[in-house]
Amino acid sequence: QVQLVESGGGLVQPGGSLRLSCAASGRFFSIGTNHMGWYRQAPGKERELVARIGPGGSTDYADSVKGRFTISRDNAKNTVYLQMNSLKSEDTAVYYCYTPWRSRDYWGQGTQVTVSS
Repeated sequence: QVQLVESGGGLVQPGGSLRLSCAASGRFFSIGTNHMGWYRQAPGKERELVARIGPGGSTDYADSVKGRFTISRDNAKNTVYLQMNSLKSEDTAVYYCYTPWRSRDYWGQGTQVTVSS
Protein backbone atom coordinates (compact mmCIF):
# COMPACT_ATOMS: atom_id res chain seq x y z
CA GLN A 1 0.00 0.00 0.00
CA VAL A 2 1.09 3.55 -0.80
CA GLN A 3 -0.41 6.72 0.59
CA LEU A 4 -0.05 10.01 -1.27
CA VAL A 5 -1.01 13.27 0.39
CA GLU A 6 -1.00 16.49 -1.60
CA SER A 7 -0.81 19.98 -0.18
CA GLY A 8 -0.07 23.51 -1.29
CA GLY A 9 -3.08 24.33 -3.41
CA GLY A 10 -5.05 27.53 -3.10
CA LEU A 11 -6.23 30.70 -4.78
CA VAL A 12 -3.67 32.71 -6.73
CA GLN A 13 -3.83 35.59 -9.18
CA PRO A 14 -2.84 35.15 -12.81
CA GLY A 15 0.91 35.36 -13.14
CA GLY A 16 1.43 34.11 -9.61
CA SER A 17 3.15 31.00 -8.29
CA LEU A 18 2.35 28.00 -6.13
CA ARG A 19 4.30 24.97 -5.04
CA LEU A 20 2.46 21.71 -4.57
CA SER A 21 3.82 18.91 -2.41
CA CYS A 22 3.06 15.22 -2.47
CA ALA A 23 4.18 13.29 0.60
CA ALA A 24 4.41 9.57 -0.03
CA SER A 25 4.41 6.81 2.54
CA GLY A 26 4.18 3.06 2.53
CA ARG A 27 6.24 0.12 3.59
CA PHE A 28 9.00 -0.58 1.08
CA PHE A 29 7.96 2.37 -1.10
CA SER A 30 10.44 5.06 -2.11
CA ILE A 31 9.81 7.84 -4.59
CA GLY A 32 13.43 7.67 -5.67
CA THR A 33 12.96 4.28 -7.27
CA ASN A 34 9.53 4.81 -8.76
CA HIS A 35 7.77 6.89 -11.38
CA MET A 36 5.88 9.81 -9.89
CA GLY A 37 3.47 12.12 -11.65
CA TRP A 38 1.21 15.09 -11.26
CA TYR A 39 -2.14 15.10 -13.03
CA ARG A 40 -4.94 17.63 -13.05
CA GLN A 41 -8.63 17.64 -13.75
CA ALA A 42 -10.62 20.75 -14.55
CA PRO A 43 -14.44 20.84 -14.31
CA GLY A 44 -16.01 19.03 -17.23
CA LYS A 45 -12.67 17.81 -18.54
CA GLU A 46 -10.74 14.57 -18.40
CA ARG A 47 -7.82 14.10 -16.06
CA GLU A 48 -4.57 14.92 -17.84
CA LEU A 49 -0.88 14.46 -17.19
CA VAL A 50 0.92 17.61 -16.11
CA ALA A 51 4.41 16.37 -15.30
CA ARG A 52 6.25 13.22 -14.31
CA ILE A 53 9.64 12.20 -13.05
CA GLY A 54 11.29 8.84 -13.46
CA PRO A 55 13.57 6.89 -11.15
CA GLY A 56 16.61 8.19 -13.00
CA GLY A 57 15.45 11.77 -12.69
CA SER A 58 14.18 12.22 -16.23
CA THR A 59 11.21 14.55 -16.49
CA ASP A 60 8.36 15.03 -18.90
CA TYR A 61 5.83 17.85 -19.16
CA ALA A 62 2.57 18.61 -20.89
CA ASP A 63 3.11 21.14 -23.67
CA SER A 64 0.77 23.56 -21.93
CA VAL A 65 3.03 23.85 -18.86
CA LYS A 66 6.52 23.57 -20.36
CA GLY A 67 8.73 26.42 -19.22
CA ARG A 68 6.34 27.32 -16.39
CA PHE A 69 6.12 24.21 -14.20
CA THR A 70 8.93 22.17 -12.67
CA ILE A 71 8.65 18.75 -11.05
CA SER A 72 11.25 17.74 -8.49
CA ARG A 73 11.68 15.40 -5.57
CA ASP A 74 13.36 15.11 -2.20
CA ASN A 75 14.16 11.44 -1.69
CA ALA A 76 15.06 11.93 1.96
CA LYS A 77 11.60 13.34 2.63
CA ASN A 78 9.88 10.96 0.19
CA THR A 79 8.19 14.03 -1.25
CA VAL A 80 7.55 15.20 -4.80
CA TYR A 81 7.01 18.83 -5.67
CA LEU A 82 5.42 20.76 -8.49
CA GLN A 83 6.59 24.34 -8.75
CA MET A 84 4.08 26.31 -10.80
CA ASN A 85 5.00 29.75 -12.09
CA SER A 86 3.29 32.23 -14.40
CA LEU A 87 -0.04 30.65 -13.59
CA LYS A 88 -2.95 31.14 -15.95
CA SER A 89 -6.69 30.83 -15.47
CA GLU A 90 -6.62 27.66 -17.55
CA ASP A 91 -4.40 26.04 -14.91
CA THR A 92 -7.38 26.00 -12.56
CA ALA A 93 -8.04 22.39 -11.62
CA VAL A 94 -7.74 19.77 -8.95
CA TYR A 95 -4.17 18.48 -8.96
CA TYR A 96 -3.46 14.86 -8.13
CA CYS A 97 -0.27 13.02 -7.28
CA TYR A 98 0.12 9.59 -8.87
CA THR A 99 2.39 6.58 -8.82
CA PRO A 100 2.18 3.11 -10.32
CA TRP A 101 3.66 0.51 -7.96
CA ARG A 102 3.54 -3.24 -7.91
CA SER A 103 0.86 -3.42 -10.62
CA ARG A 104 -1.43 -0.95 -8.88
CA ASP A 105 -2.18 2.70 -9.45
CA TYR A 106 -2.12 5.02 -6.45
CA TRP A 107 -3.66 8.49 -6.34
CA GLY A 108 -3.75 11.20 -3.75
CA GLN A 109 -6.94 12.92 -2.70
CA GLY A 110 -6.16 16.01 -4.77
CA THR A 111 -5.57 19.66 -4.02
CA GLN A 112 -7.51 22.51 -5.58
CA VAL A 113 -5.66 25.21 -7.53
CA THR A 114 -7.69 28.22 -8.55
CA VAL A 115 -6.16 30.97 -10.68
CA SER A 116 -8.35 34.03 -10.68
CA SER A 117 -8.19 37.76 -10.17
